[in-house]
Amino acid sequence: MRRLRISAISYLNTAPLMWDFEHDEAGRQFDISYTLPSSCAQALAEGAADIGIIPAAAYAQIAGLQVLPDVAIASRRAVRSILLVSKVPIEKVRTVALDTSSMTSVALTKILFEKWLGGGREFTAMAPDVERMLTECDAGLVIGDPALQVDRSRYHTLDLAEEWIRHTGKPFVFAFWAVRGDALREADPLLDLAATFRDSRDHGLEGASLDQIAREWAPRLGLSEGDVRAYLTENIHYRLDAGCIGGLQLFYRYALEVGVLPAAPKLRFVEVAKPLAT
Repeated sequence: MRRLRISAISYLNTAPLMWDFEHDEAGRQFDISYTLPSSCAQALAEGAADIGIIPAAAYAQIAGLQVLPDVAIASRRAVRSILLVSKVPIEKVRTVALDTSSMTSVALTKILFEKWLGGGREFTAMAPDVERMLTECDAGLVIGDPALQVDRSRYHTLDLAEEWIRHTGKPFVFAFWAVRGDALREADPLLDLAATFRDSRDHGLEGASLDQIAREWAPRLGLSEGDVRAYLTENIHYRLDAGCIGGLQLFYRYALEVGVLPAAPKLRFVEVAKPLAT
């Protein structure tokens, strides 16, 4: 039995998910590190972490994972933080720089072009520097906090979640908590992982918590507190509900069809602890 290692993402949209780990007793039960989405997946794949808020694409690439139920980073409308930024109209884009921080949004970009925006684009992996991306390519994919800071009045932009929803009618799931199966066998059997991560999400979305997150993050990102709060409550959907699971399964199907991901295994969820009989 040992403390499990959590690999988390250092973006605004994970702040509500990490609430109890940063402000309550839950943080004392785990070893926590922060990184980028693609590196988070790599930590799980290499066994350097036991639990990670992984990009949805990573589930198709890392064997032996189980999903913590009910918690996700998803969107049922424009998400604001996953953008294709271009110096020309989207239909004229021929070369695309892809944010190296991302896995799922890279796959989504390729799916959108292949199925609905016209194929034949040239893709290049690049750090999320919009100016450099648009010096070397027609368009750039930018995710997370850097996308929230883009001055959209200067560019042509496409919100990838909004585009997905427009064509499929389904929500899009960007990330969710996943656990290595062998780590579950080494964890404290009394630790209810599903409840721990769900409760942290719920506490992080309470009004007072959101107010504190907005106060702390607004100056970091150069946004107003109102913008931060609206992003977390209107643009991000934090539940892995039936609609999101349907959108996730469609994403895996399309990703396989266009050749950007291998076949994803069936979603396998960590069991929810049953209450003790009295």
